[in-house]
Amino acid sequence: MSATMEKLSSNQVKLTITLSAETFEQGMNTAYHKLRGRLSVPGFRKGKAPRKVIENYYGQGVLVEEAFNTLLPDAYDGAVQETGIHPVDQPEVDVESIEPGKDCVFTATVYVRPDVTLGQYFGVEIPKVDQSVTDEDVENELKSAQERVSRWVDVERPAKNGDRVSVDYQGMVDGKPFEGGSSENFPLVLGSGTFIPGFEEQIVGMSKDEEKDIDVSFPEDYRATELAGKPAVFHVLVHEVKEKEVPELNDEFASEASEFETLDEYKADIRAKLEEQAKNRARNEQMDALIETVSANAQVDVPRPMVERQIDAMVNDMAMRMSYQGLKMEDFLKYTNQTMDDLRGQYDVQAAARVRAELVLDAIREAENIEATDEDVDKEIAKYAEENERSADELKETLSEQDKEYFKDMVVSQKVIDLLMEKAVEVEKKEEAPAEEAPAEEAPAEEAPAEEKGE
Repeated sequence: MSATMEKLSSNQVKLTITLSAETFEQGMNTAYHKLRGRLSVPGFRKGKAPRKVIENYYGQGVLVEEAFNTLLPDAYDGAVQETGIHPVDQPEVDVESIEPGKDCVFTATVYVRPDVTLGQYFGVEIPKVDQSVTDEDVENELKSAQERVSRWVDVERPAKNGDRVSVDYQGMVDGKPFEGGSSENFPLVLGSGTFIPGFEEQIVGMSKDEEKDIDVSFPEDYRATELAGKPAVFHVLVHEVKEKEVPELNDEFASEASEFETLDEYKADIRAKLEEQAKNRARNEQMDALIETVSANAQVDVPRPMVERQIDAMVNDMAMRMSYQGLKMEDFLKYTNQTMDDLRGQYDVQAAARVRAELVLDAIREAENIEATDEDVDKEIAKYAEENERSADELKETLSEQDKEYFKDMVVSQKVIDLLMEKAVEVEKKEEAPAEEAPAEEAPAEEAPAEEKGE
């Protein structure tokens, strides 16, 4: 086998691969032994007909095609290794000449990792990011903690905004029930805006075991078009009224909401964690800006197949996250009235940017000879094991070579970014010029799903 390479563009090549007549003859013989048991020839038992008889009866083409398909994978892999290319997609194969007793010549056109012409990547400007944590930030975290440990308690008084009521309701439009318009023991926080306008407001003032009819109208832009703009009557029965009991901010609260005995210790811990979060957010914002600038400074023709694979990964990740919430992708597409092509199109620009950044960072790694040592990889594995509460030694025993290569790539990528960040220059954020104000248009509020809208 021999191969030559023609560069069609910065990200696509054409390999011309020649299989010698001898090699192709071996392939023909392999094809004969593979197929003879499946081919029937009059006067011979299956598998016993000589090759010449099969060729005369069926024509040489039956063995030629099988021989080529058998030889193709190894021939293509050999050509890839011989020419040193890095394919990023399956090749498009065209046969130029194929005939028993002669050399077989075919071409394989394939997208490859493209050439990258690096621009400036050391000393690029990144924005200074405010990392300060205020007393108000700490107080907001405390309020969130109060909400988490608060509890709902029964009250014997009329309901008011902020209370949680448990209600039965039955909706009628034009005197008839409608789909999704009824529920029992539905928990509703008054003032939350869960239901259509006017519904919650009319429950305010009702008491336990009280019932009444509530008159409302569906919004004109309601997503269920058969109900849009129509008046409705809901018969409502209140089963219970509860108010939220929020604990006081004191040492007792701190011991209940955290591992600390005093409120001061709890506050100090909150501040330390907020400062660490602010530091990480700032670094991430700066890294994003750095990668965007370094990518923009480089010249690279991103292969479309790499973008498609990145979109595949992003869509699959989205589908997995939705599955954790019990939602299927086909249901999401139906609910949002879009196709898979629509969804993939939304990811296109972001996916292309990710691939571009990956290619540019990899080119910088090569330019700066950045590598990962075994010690570096071991530390990354140990870090991953600790985060997942596993033994590093036990984890290493379960890792495949592909897994180890993944950790190695992570280390190398981080080393590249660390080097770029070390040499970057912090500058004050530029003030953005205020955009011209467009005429104000009141956008309709997004409606909640039907089962949460009191339909």
